[in-house]
Amino acid sequence: MIENTFEEGRVLLFDKPLEWTSFDVVRKIRNVIKIKKVGHAGTLDPLATGLLIVCTGKFTKKINEYMAQEKEYTGTITLGAITPTYDLESAPGNFKSLDGITEETIRETTKQFTGEIWQIPPIHSAIKQKGKPVYLLARKGKEVILEPRAITISAFEITNIELPVISFRVVCTTGTYIRSLANDFGASLGCGGYLSQLRRTRIGNFKVEDAISVEEFVQMYSKKD
Repeated sequence: MIENTFEEGRVLLFDKPLEWTSFDVVRKIRNVIKIKKVGHAGTLDPLATGLLIVCTGKFTKKINEYMAQEKEYTGTITLGAITPTYDLESAPGNFKSLDGITEETIRETTKQFTGEIWQIPPIHSAIKQKGKPVYLLARKGKEVILEPRAITISAFEITNIELPVISFRVVCTTGTYIRSLANDFGASLGCGGYLSQLRRTRIGNFKVEDAISVEEFVQMYSKKD
């Protein structure tokens, strides 16, 4: 029975597909392996892809350990507009000209966001206030005030520039919101910006290259007894 194997504990690496929530992956794995004790080590937004660690059985105790590890992301920031959610979950607006925005300016601005910095999380996030996720309040148009948090960004590298889109690689501590980084980066440039693509490539020593798709996992285990 495959249930016994997974109840003893497994660490599974998945390449989360676009538009799936992290819990969609967990729910799918639960249905395949027929055990309830399944959890993920760090949420990825639906519009993000990449490495999602899923723990089963006794190894769910390791989730906090994995969540605390350093993370690496690649993606794109689109300059010249902002969105309420800081990504493409909402429509861009407040468009501004990119006149005067040079490659040198873009690369120089990354220095403001490396090392230990203070970051305010997005109001459209799952952070809870009074027991409820703040995004529920934000969707209703209610005021949400979040305190800045200390984070560390050890690398913020611009890998390509094709305005209005810039590509990046970021290495950061847990608790960093790449959506907020995109928004704050655009604000510092004076033209606005939002996260237009995101992929998590590493958590600690776990790499997305070693991950499998949900479909591959289903094919491997759904027919086994």
